[in-house]
Amino acid sequence: MVMDSEPTRPRRLAEHPTVRRMAEQGRARPAAVLSAARLREICREAGVDDVGFVAVDDPRVAPELEHARGILPAARTFVSFCVRMNRDNLRSPMRSLANTEFNHADDETNEVSRRITRALQDAGYRAVYPAPGYPMEVDQFPGRIWVIAHKVVAEAAGLGVMGIHRNVIHPKFGNFILLGTVVTDAVVDEPSAALEFNPCLECKLCVSACPVGAIAEDGGFDFQACYTHNYREFMGGFTDWAETIADSADRDEYRERVATGESFSMWQSLSFKPNYKAGYCMAVCPAGEDVIGAFLDNRREHLDEVVRPLQNKAEPVYVLSGSAAEEHVTRRFPHKTAKPVTNGFPDEVNDLLDQIGPRPRPRDPSA
Repeated sequence: MVMDSEPTRPRRLAEHPTVRRMAEQGRARPAAVLSAARLREICREAGVDDVGFVAVDDPRVAPELEHARGILPAARTFVSFCVRMNRDNLRSPMRSLANTEFNHADDETNEVSRRITRALQDAGYRAVYPAPGYPMEVDQFPGRIWVIAHKVVAEAAGLGVMGIHRNVIHPKFGNFILLGTVVTDAVVDEPSAALEFNPCLECKLCVSACPVGAIAEDGGFDFQACYTHNYREFMGGFTDWAETIADSADRDEYRERVATGESFSMWQSLSFKPNYKAGYCMAVCPAGEDVIGAFLDNRREHLDEVVRPLQNKAEPVYVLSGSAAEEHVTRRFPHKTAKPVTNGFPDEVNDLLDQIGPRPRPRDPSA
């Protein structure tokens, strides 16, 4: 018996039961333009707390266009949304509480993204979503590892504006949000407008709480300082820890270089998702309609109950040797111990970051 080597040639394809059924029933086509009201309803049903829409070719998101088309060639619209987080977990000096909330909110954001994507797919549109954080395209490091810059899209979609701490501040929920983005080929009839003001209060509490002094009074931002400490148990910090193991002659030398609690903390991050070491800038921020009330009623109480417990927390703070961050910890926080480490970046990356210096303050749309 001779087997047909071309089972899907046009004549046979037309006879296939699925193709015949589709021909008999007719194919439903999605609407050429999706109403913003209907898309907002889809997103609400999926679990968003707020959502906005912006065309991928909008000049405000120009740097993201090629990346959107890279994951969906027919991309037309960014669906930007946020999921609220529970504030007091993030404010706790016990960072396991904060990281539990971060991780749960991260999972929830992924689930919301999946539900929106599924609903759009069921409606006949194409859609994809990148993670709110990790996983990223880390094999491309030191190049761009994130798929879509959620903050850039969120600002254009009207979800908020970055404060001096580089977190997006929602006008109602403050900075206690996680951002997600869905990329779709649907065209939306009414894109969202950006906010006309910056919800940031200029209170500088984030400046006072940052253990490494990464946020400057004038709005400058020291990326290296923030990354080295807060992301100690992510990419570069893990690399430094692994190299410490490799460089140690024996168990005793390793234990001299890495405290038992630090080993346990790295194990915990490897087992239960990476843990942030600080995030204090987010914890102390009083901006947003839902957040600001207690701060306005009693600022001293906010300082005593939220800010100072984080400032006074005894903990190791990871810094680059000889850096401004090391000097800042030593001078500003007597309860904290500066611990020099490397950040795991190749020398050429560190040289480039040193040349760039503190990053400038983000633009205020009301200016």
